[in-house]
Amino acid sequence: MSTATDHRPSTATASADRNALLATLGFPVLVIIGGLIGFTVPDFTSQGAAWVNPLLGIIMFGMGLTLKPVDFALVARRPLPVLLGVVAQYVVMPLLALLVVWLMKLPPEIAVGVILVGCAPGGTSSNVVSYLARGDVALSVTMTSISTLLAPVMTPLLVSLLAGQIMEVDAGAMALSIVNVVLIPVVAGLAVATFLPRLVRVVAPILPWISVLAISSIVAIVVGGSHERILEAGLTVLVAVIIHNTLGYVLGYGVGALFGQPGPSRRTMAVEIGMQNSGLAAGLATTYMTPMAALPAAVFSVWHNLSGAVVAALFRMQVARRARRLDEQVAGDA
Repeated sequence: MSTATDHRPSTATASADRNALLATLGFPVLVIIGGLIGFTVPDFTSQGAAWVNPLLGIIMFGMGLTLKPVDFALVARRPLPVLLGVVAQYVVMPLLALLVVWLMKLPPEIAVGVILVGCAPGGTSSNVVSYLARGDVALSVTMTSISTLLAPVMTPLLVSLLAGQIMEVDAGAMALSIVNVVLIPVVAGLAVATFLPRLVRVVAPILPWISVLAISSIVAIVVGGSHERILEAGLTVLVAVIIHNTLGYVLGYGVGALFGQPGPSRRTMAVEIGMQNSGLAAGLATTYMTPMAALPAAVFSVWHNLSGAVVAALFRMQVARRARRLDEQVAGDA
């Protein structure tokens, strides 16, 4: 007979949950600190613009170290949820970005920044949030990996199509940049993880913190480059980011429900589609657009980790309520 204790997490699971939650909540705190440093000493941090792409390469290499060839086997075993998630990633968020730009009548520099965030692949922290949300972690890893590998084609193409009339976009140069700072480091990390697994196990505990320090540095550089306009446009950017991110969660879950996916897959699709690789968007905006265009990505870096923790908590409550109802039903039938 099933009992309530069947649904309670083990001690090991609870410990893992606490560590994952600490990472999820700790990341935005450090990113906020990076933003404050950028705002306080803009003349110093803005000089680091040339470091944005190398820092992004470090983040992507770290992501590659966490992957295994088996992560891609899910595409063959369960192609529908992977296909749904990746297609939604490159359809839902870009169109939502356009909607936000239109509804808020955003100025050109901010508009292209919001669109660029919408056209980015899935966020690197989405896998941890999916775990906390009781989602399908294997699906989350696969969706993030596939959308990242498609980014050299999809991101420049979509940005050129959706933002090209607002600001000139060099799609070819952007694609080459994504290959250099995303694709090559991810593949290199995957190769190291495959052939030197013992080394990866040793460095694995510090990888998330290396990534967040790199993201924090990127945010400091972006904020330093646009500090003069932050007080003027900061609230507008924050509202745009909140609307974009929230609608991404809602529609991501809705896509999974529409196509009859189970609860864990729906939760994962909500997280994957709502959370973007804002570090990549910030790097591309800094390199090919303007510092102000990078501001939405910097704000998104902070906000989506905070909102992700909240969404994960809500989903966990949903799972717990369903488990209690199941227990009550079983007890009533006994």
